Amino acid sequence: MNNAPHILVIDDELQIQRAIRTILTEKGFNVSAASRGEEGLTLAAASKPDLIILDLGLPDMDGVEVCTRIREWTQTPIIILSVRDSERDKVSALDKGADDYLTKPFGIEELLARVRVALRHSANRSETQSNLIHAGSLSIDLAWHSVKRGEEEVKLTATEYKLLAYLAVNHGRVLTHQSILTHVWDPADADHTEYLRVYMRQLRKKLEADPENPQIIITEPGIGYRFIATD
Repeated sequence: MNNAPHILVIDDELQIQRAIRTILTEKGFNVSAASRGEEGLTLAAASKPDLIILDLGLPDMDGVEVCTRIREWTQTPIIILSVRDSERDKVSALDKGADDYLTKPFGIEELLARVRVALRHSANRSETQSNLIHAGSLSIDLAWHSVKRGEEEVKLTATEYKLLAYLAVNHGRVLTHQSILTHVWDPADADHTEYLRVYMRQLRKKLEADPENPQIIITEPGIGYRFIATD
C-alpha cells in the first residue's frame, strides 16, 4: 500500500470528498483530502502527491488560483471537478495547467479511467519521452518528423505536423483551443478558432479511418481537443 500512488482530493463537498476517497482507497490508492484551497496547497507541498483532484468551487479561494499556484512548482497532474454550467472556469483551469476535468455528477468508472490516464501521462513525463507515439495503426516519429498509417506515409504540411505533434506529445490531456492556437500559431492568434477548425478537419481526413467519427483526435465540446494514444 505504501508504494501505491498518492492522490490528494481538494473538495469542500464532504459527500463527494468521502465518495472519491472510498472509491480510490478500494482500488488501492493512498488518498488524502482537503476542504479548502489553502489547506490543499499546504498538503500538496508537504506530501507531494502523484495526482491532485481539484474542485473549482472552494470556499476560501478560486480553484483556478489553486491550480495556478500548484503549477508554479510542480507538474503533478491535476484533474479538475466542475458543475455543468462552468465551462469558462474549466477552460481557464486547463489553460492554467490542469490536465483533465470531470463534470459533476460523474460515474465511478469515468473517475477511475481519468485517474489512470493522468497517472500514465505523468509517468511518461517523468521518464524519457519516447520519440514514437502510436494511436491504432497511426505512428508518429517525433525525431524524424514522419507520420504513417500502417506502412503508408501520411503527407502533412508543416502546420498540420506542428499541430499533430503538439496534440500527440500531450496525449491524454485536454488541450484548450487557446493553448493549441498559442503553441501552434502565435499568442496573437489565440482567439482565431476558425484556423483550428479548418486544420483539424484536414488532419482528420488524413489520419482518421472515419473523419466524421474520430477516434484519435477527440473533440471536447466548447473546450478543445484530446489526442488518444494506444501506448
